[in-house]
Amino acid sequence: MKRLLISGVCGRMGHLLAQASHEHGMLTVAGVDAVACEQQGFPVYRHFSQVREAADVLVDFSVPGVLGDLLDHCQSHALPCVLGTTGYTEEDMKRIQKAADNIPIFWAPNMSRGVYVLTQLAVRAAQMLDGFDVEIIEKHHKQKVDSPSGTALSLLNAVRKPDSLPVFGREGKSAKRAAGEIGVHAVRGGTVAGEHEVGFYGDNEVIILSHQAQNRGVFVAGALSAAGWLTGRQPGLYGMADLMG
Repeated sequence: MKRLLISGVCGRMGHLLAQASHEHGMLTVAGVDAVACEQQGFPVYRHFSQVREAADVLVDFSVPGVLGDLLDHCQSHALPCVLGTTGYTEEDMKRIQKAADNIPIFWAPNMSRGVYVLTQLAVRAAQMLDGFDVEIIEKHHKQKVDSPSGTALSLLNAVRKPDSLPVFGREGKSAKRAAGEIGVHAVRGGTVAGEHEVGFYGDNEVIILSHQAQNRGVFVAGALSAAGWLTGRQPGLYGMADLMG
């Protein structure tokens, strides 16, 4: 049974990871979170420097601010890590890539297999529907802090062309669509786990590709599957294409 260390263990995803780990052949040995939470049957630390338990893999659903300490801990312990946090900056991604020279890292803006398939379908549709207008809409719960979602940005990168012009929301009296625009729109409310839509709008016809996460369990299952797959891999930066392939 693989030993799991959870970063962000006191959050919603952290709780779900701990609950589901055994079903995926893993034992949660410890958690790390700057916010205190109730005891879950394993030690929970405020900082990575306090962790004493040996682990086989780390799964992170926390905040971008812990990335530096997380990568330092994983590299010093030769610990593979799965990064499920979104909102990373370009500088953060450079740090991740550099750390991947030393340890195996799995990163994806969305851990759902269905979202990966949605992305592949969107790529193909964009190739076949040249001249169609493209609009991306994402919906999440009211507590999500980053906007647009990492998945929406990933979909944008999947369908954009060199001359595409991303437009994040529209307002005003001169919001007429310009050539090459790709609209990206965010909705926040309630407890929506995550919905993403890529619409292709042509003359007298519309094609909509969409994915709906009915609960966060799909992200937990994806992250734990990635964690099991990642252990024993060579150093490098991996993603859903590697796991699904």
